Amino acid sequence: MHISEGILSWQVLAAGGGLALAGTTIGLKTLDQDNMAQTGILSAAFFVASLIHVPLGPASVHLILNGLVGILLGWAAFPAILIALLLQAVLFQFGGLTTLGVNTVIMAAPAVFCHYIYRLVSGGYKLRFAAAGFCGALAIFFSALLAAAALVFSQRNFLEIAAVIATAHIPVMLAEGIVTGFAVVFLYKVKPSMLSWSGADK
Repeated sequence: MHISEGILSWQVLAAGGGLALAGTTIGLKTLDQDNMAQTGILSAAFFVASLIHVPLGPASVHLILNGLVGILLGWAAFPAILIALLLQAVLFQFGGLTTLGVNTVIMAAPAVFCHYIYRLVSGGYKLRFAAAGFCGALAIFFSALLAAAALVFSQRNFLEIAAVIATAHIPVMLAEGIVTGFAVVFLYKVKPSMLSWSGADK
């Protein structure tokens, strides 16, 4: 779902950069020594998950795990995802530096949204699995919508490509939902403190 350079208008790039800066600033304020390691591990998980990707026009399809990152990190998902995307752009030319802000918003904004949805859940393993799975799928759905919107707002003739991108991510939504559900239930069993990090709620 990385949007490549040379595709978006300067207005969309500027808006994405501003929103990414704001989100990252808020996210950095939630970080301290106690949660830095967790944030780094999840940033690395996001980085690795995105390495296996299938090109699709100006974007790509791959596992993202932004729903899981959002559930566990809250606003800190912004700096975690920003660093991972920066390394992907520099090391593997996924996306690009000029689109870094837009791509960060596409991935991180739905992650933060899903964090607050998951906070509404209380209950046993089945309910948490369902809620986490829903958040994992929902994060991909909103990311695909944001990517499509960025393309359409840049050029109207990207409407067909945007529709293809959104449709292609339906199976990714299902996969992300399952992976996120199992991951959250596992963490709830072995280390529930990861699901109640106070810094994520600042």
